[in-house]
Amino acid sequence: MIPPLQSTLPYDPFTRPRLPGVQPLEIGNWLIRDEAFAAQMALRDQLLAERRGEVVALDDGAREAADELLGLVLSLAYPGAKDCVMRPDGVAVPVDRADPLGTLGRLAQEDLCLLQKRGDEHVLTGAVLCFPASWMLAEKFQRPLVRIHAPVPPYDANIAARVQRLFDGVRPERPLWRFNALWYEDPALFQPRSEAAPRPARRAETAAFFRSERQSILRLPDSGAVVFSSHTFVIPRDRIMAQFTAG
Repeated sequence: MIPPLQSTLPYDPFTRPRLPGVQPLEIGNWLIRDEAFAAQMALRDQLLAERRGEVVALDDGAREAADELLGLVLSLAYPGAKDCVMRPDGVAVPVDRADPLGTLGRLAQEDLCLLQKRGDEHVLTGAVLCFPASWMLAEKFQRPLVRIHAPVPPYDANIAARVQRLFDGVRPERPLWRFNALWYEDPALFQPRSEAAPRPARRAETAAFFRSERQSILRLPDSGAVVFSSHTFVIPRDRIMAQFTAG
């Protein structure tokens, strides 16, 4: 079954800045609702109900940050909401303060990861991850940035140091964003994959779908935790090529 796909991309993925390739982002533009919102949220609801252990993880020490993140998303995306939120697709979502990440997974299209400074590095201490692109939350949870990116070939010591400086320097209300660009044969949004079984690389000529994450880095002002969010776009190859190569 073909999953909910987008028809266009709001940025040009073929003009690639050098890694880590970050740009400033207005806080009001942090969260996106696109044409796939209703269908993607239905899939998120299903994953949270049926496979919660694979898509949610929270360290006890990150609870305060998770609560703060829930409050921020509510204030930006559902201002005035209290005990229950009515999503734009007509689904009522109870605001469960005892389950901040589970609630967040049903409120935003973005996957949301919490990273906290422990020693010299930021460590992944919480996440709601419904749309992994060939990685597994269980293998990254409680791991530092360098270990998280160990299987990524371009992620050398130089890039690791630059990314750590970004996480150290990002300021509240001044998020940053970047994107990745991947070619996939399978358009499924939920694609967990172990580091021990990496995905074969695909090229545009041999892949049917283009997958891109708009990734954002945001600091929570009270807890000081960093939020790494990703909004996943999956578009048929012919459409993405027509959008950005016509003329």
